[in-house]
Amino acid sequence: RAKDATSRSVQIRNNKAPDVQIRDHHQRAIERLADAYRADPCFRGLIIGGSVAKGYARADSDVDFLIIATDEEFERRWQTRDLFINRTDLCDYEGGFVDGKIVNLAYLEDLADKGNEPSRAAFLGAFAAYSHIPDLDTLLQRIPVYPEAGHDERIRAFYCMAFMQHWLMHEAERHGNRYTMTRAASQLALFAGRLILAHNRRLFPYHKWLPVTLESVPDKPRDLMACFDRVLREPCGEHATALFETVRDFRDWGVSDLEAYTWFMTDVEWSWMHDRTPIEDW
Repeated sequence: RAKDATSRSVQIRNNKAPDVQIRDHHQRAIERLADAYRADPCFRGLIIGGSVAKGYARADSDVDFLIIATDEEFERRWQTRDLFINRTDLCDYEGGFVDGKIVNLAYLEDLADKGNEPSRAAFLGAFAAYSHIPDLDTLLQRIPVYPEAGHDERIRAFYCMAFMQHWLMHEAERHGNRYTMTRAASQLALFAGRLILAHNRRLFPYHKWLPVTLESVPDKPRDLMACFDRVLREPCGEHATALFETVRDFRDWGVSDLEAYTWFMTDVEWSWMHDRTPIEDW
């Protein structure tokens, strides 16, 4: 059974990321990790993710994983806040370790149904190293899917945030406020980037992988990445305007300046009134 599950998982990995080649020492770590937990009745499956599964790994990268506990084991660990596994003994390369989170099947099912973009994106390329769960492969395929529900709302929100951060950078420059300048530059890059990702219906992979993902999308302004890098390297009003106008002029986003100001007031400054999830976590 374990051999069959491994074969199916390789097929999933290849379907998600056909060019991924896992280094031999990472593959050995994965096999030792699977052997360490496969026979443990507390754990029902092991999912490999992170840079190794996505094809971004360096030679010294760790192996990221999720291990699926039984409901009873997960509840026990939840109560004691014992939800991580970090081991160096399964790796035979310098500085190597495996780094994992303990979840249960309900977590994966909820994620497939209503997960946010970063949580979904974490499963791009992910595959089961072993599984005692029927149809786990099918469930894994449902997770890293761009959520169409709320697409237009996200487009509008990301444009408004980019608009406001552009304005805020000029205000910070006028007042000589370095903290606000650098924070607004990061936020401008984030939401200009998220706007283009959403336009391409591409999942936001969280901050670490935003630049490489943004660079890979097909439909974007020609000089987007140069402007993106410049505003982060040298935050100033001029570079903020270059990035914002590059994105603003790419297409008609359907939002007026007044609507952007109003949205920021009602949906960001007043978000506490509605118990809404902060936009950074969408």
